[in-house]
Amino acid sequence: MAAALTDPSPAPIRLLIVDDHPVVRDGTAALLAAQPGIEVAGVAGSIDEATALIAGVPADVLLLDIRLGTDSGLRLLTETTDDAPAIIVLTAYDYPQYAEAALRLGASGFVLKTAPLAELLDAIRRVAAGGMAFSIRPRSGAGFPRLSERELDVVRLVVDGRSNDEIGARLGIGPKTVESHLRRLFERFDLASRTELATRALREGWLEVPPGT
Repeated sequence: MAAALTDPSPAPIRLLIVDDHPVVRDGTAALLAAQPGIEVAGVAGSIDEATALIAGVPADVLLLDIRLGTDSGLRLLTETTDDAPAIIVLTAYDYPQYAEAALRLGASGFVLKTAPLAELLDAIRRVAAGGMAFSIRPRSGAGFPRLSERELDVVRLVVDGRSNDEIGARLGIGPKTVESHLRRLFERFDLASRTELATRALREGWLEVPPGT
């Protein structure tokens, strides 16, 4: 009796895409869906939409934008379970510290949006097979500063240009407590002014990472 015929082609890689820019998200989805061996199983534009998508749609790999409106895409890495798809951070931000944060929080890959399609496809396939794909090398021994949630709140309001009185009122603390937080931050990072603190926080992306990571 003849053996039953089997389909030798492997199952397609099921892909989720999370990006808050509809044109970028839908364009990336259309581009990747046209590639052999890739199936776009769903798209989302926010952390909440992504969480619901992960819970309801089986997938192998998730492409995650690092900035979703006013939220950090990296927060999704802290909220996923062991059975969630492997995550590749796909970003326009060419900063090693972002790659460091992504790696530390459990991402399987980090690819720039300016990368050639072949590089992105290679990363998707490597990660789907259980590997890792970082187009930016995390710096050895470097990383984001470990700031408390209160310190991040203070830095965020300094970046917004708020005075000590305004920061205190917003956070429910006294101006002297705000001054103490700032003094410790200045000493820890060898800074001389609020402007230096705001500039460094923005340049190094401190506010992109969930507190305590």
